[in-house]
Amino acid sequence: MENKPLWTIAGVLEWTKQYFANKGIENPRLDAEILLCAVLKCERINLYVRFDQPLEDEELALYRGYVARRANQEPLAYILGKKAFMKHSFKVTPAVLVPRPETELLVESVAKAAAGSGAAALLDIGTGSGAIIVSLLDLLPQALGTAVDISAAALQVAGENAAAIGVAERLTLLESDLFSKLPAGQSFDIIVSNPPYIPAADIAELAADVQKEPHGALDGGTDGLDFYKRIISGCSVWLKPDGLLAFEVGIHQAQEVCALCREAGLTATAVRNDYAAIERMVFATREGTYYANHLLEITS
Repeated sequence: MENKPLWTIAGVLEWTKQYFANKGIENPRLDAEILLCAVLKCERINLYVRFDQPLEDEELALYRGYVARRANQEPLAYILGKKAFMKHSFKVTPAVLVPRPETELLVESVAKAAAGSGAAALLDIGTGSGAIIVSLLDLLPQALGTAVDISAAALQVAGENAAAIGVAERLTLLESDLFSKLPAGQSFDIIVSNPPYIPAADIAELAADVQKEPHGALDGGTDGLDFYKRIISGCSVWLKPDGLLAFEVGIHQAQEVCALCREAGLTATAVRNDYAAIERMVFATREGTYYANHLLEITS
């Protein structure tokens, strides 16, 4: 009887790297290592001291399933079921956008603004996994949060993340198209949003794995600005007169979004760059507020 080949950690990683490279995966070796660590429940550094260790049949079977999914351009975060964001691991599913590192900068700025002003009421529009609002409530123990999303499946994920990180008692989740289901008379110190901002015609040009994410969380309309216009128009009702509006924006959108804010009376605006020096965040408030006087501090 013919012996089965012995698959060691080194052999599996080398094969997978080549397979992923042939499938057009951007970081073939890194992805191979991350998936194998998920199977073996270890850190990447442990792989390098165990190169000659053979894999058990059950481990190989699970790993092959992961590899097939990644080769089909499924995002790593969906395969693993989680994504690191700020100091926590957030549950993610195909119902939500995968949190990005640059969004951590948005959270940092909003947390700094809220801590300095004593802001207590925060609204996150299009919350998805809840990464933004849950992280903010974790950083701001005196704050209360409301998070809205049009997707019930996304809100389920956000609720699980809020519970896991210990902020669920301070978070209200609403299935709502932007402001539509918010209680009348409510207003917020800070409204934050990472809304869909990809122009509709550009979605087909996105990386294959990004196209696996929910299109409703990507499609920003013809010019990518639909949701900014709708949110800004609602700020006269839902944002307190001395409140702060904070956005993540797409490439080349920051100045247009700033102009929209100024037209709506939020005339004090500032922009923060992401790690690639791209204008990625917009902050807007009315002149004379605490935030207007601290925009440089908030965005640095």
